[in-house]
Amino acid sequence: MNQLDFSGQTAVVTGGGQGIGLAVVKRLLASGARVASWDMNAEGNKAAMTALGGQSLAVECDVSDYASVQAALAATENGLGPVDVVVNSAGIAGPNATVEDYDNAMFERIVAINLTGTYFVNKAVVTGMKARNYGRILNIASVAGKEGNPNASAYSASKAGVIGFTKSLGKELAGFDIGVNCVTPAAARTPIFDQMAQTHIDYMLSKIPRARFLEVDEAAAMICWLVSRENGFSTGAVFDLSGGRATY
Repeated sequence: MNQLDFSGQTAVVTGGGQGIGLAVVKRLLASGARVASWDMNAEGNKAAMTALGGQSLAVECDVSDYASVQAALAATENGLGPVDVVVNSAGIAGPNATVEDYDNAMFERIVAINLTGTYFVNKAVVTGMKARNYGRILNIASVAGKEGNPNASAYSASKAGVIGFTKSLGKELAGFDIGVNCVTPAAARTPIFDQMAQTHIDYMLSKIPRARFLEVDEAAAMICWLVSRENGFSTGAVFDLSGGRATY
């Protein structure tokens, strides 16, 4: 595996205890970064970071609660130093149902974690990045945010919001050496599948021209380049990881 150079840098990965987030944590650590994984699942996150060892830190964080995000940032800076890199991987899919049958509270919860949580995490780190004139932020959206998956209105809407938010913040910070980008993955076989109906999983697979799901290490490879010093020009951009599904 070819590694990028993140030596001397501190990275935050939300939802880093499993799935794509965990794959990103592993690759960043292997590339020399100090990495804090912010995750709601305190026990699972701590176990994952303990197993990895190295310069990793498990931080309990609910990204939908701004006070929790601020506390996580303080704990990270105290333990590892100022934050140079952020990868927002925390997210939930929620149940599959038509709009007319969707649970209102669950819709709000999905938006709170996937979209408002992205806003909170970005907001918390921007001031420090501007002061140091350096930062790389990568928000994980979804191909569902581009195309809209049936029976997944909350997830699709929240991820479309992440795309629009990323474009907006990227333009706000374009005068600094701060890159803000997002990726739009197709489905990867991670624990998020546990929240989905099998019919919905089958639907997602049927839409991917490569006829397979995304591998988490494939996602981590693109994400880590996007948050590296090598990516000094792209900002406010959307990078495809859909296996040929997306047409724009």
